[in-house]
Amino acid sequence: MDHFPEGESALIIPGPEGDLEAVTTGPKSDPDGPGNVTIACHPHSLMGGTMNNKVVHTVARARRDMGHRVIRFNFRGVEKSQGAFANGVGEQEDLLAVIDWVRQVRPDDNIYLSGFSFGSYVAAAGCLRAVKRGDPIRHLLLIAPAVENFAFDILNRFPCPLSVVYGDADEVVSSEAMAQWAGNVQSPKQIYCLPGAGHFFHGRLTEVKSILSNEAGV
Repeated sequence: MDHFPEGESALIIPGPEGDLEAVTTGPKSDPDGPGNVTIACHPHSLMGGTMNNKVVHTVARARRDMGHRVIRFNFRGVEKSQGAFANGVGEQEDLLAVIDWVRQVRPDDNIYLSGFSFGSYVAAAGCLRAVKRGDPIRHLLLIAPAVENFAFDILNRFPCPLSVVYGDADEVVSSEAMAQWAGNVQSPKQIYCLPGAGHFFHGRLTEVKSILSNEAGV
């Protein structure tokens, strides 16, 4: 496909290991000229994570309402996406392939990366690789980043503003570890902690959407 579809559309994007299944969402209002595209990365592929995860959907709705185009996609080996799980490394290649597609169909737009849990590692590591090769990454959003499970210790500075959202009752990733990592990042940042919220933000997604919808500079 040589354009970014209007409304919500399913499509296939060429990936490094074969087809990548994706869904695009058009903005509620379409500004003239260059715009913004949010790319959303889903949680762990081997633990049921897909682009249809509720947190990923929340990101998509919030950014759509802000006038962004949004694309969420399944990593390799998930549902109709070809290939096999690659421990976050191959998934970065998948993300870069999606960025390539966005730049092909919306060459003048800014790109906003987001990720939830495992997807936060892919988005964070992929952000550095994307900027290094010249992609226009303007913002990085990490929700409940899996800082204890992946090499976040070397991800301590980003070339764009960072937002982190987590709950202090997270039952999967230590909230203390997330807070410490986020506090040590040497980049412009906004950190949001939801008291009493767990890893999947059950019953709290409206609050997450409100945070994302009111972020300054996004």
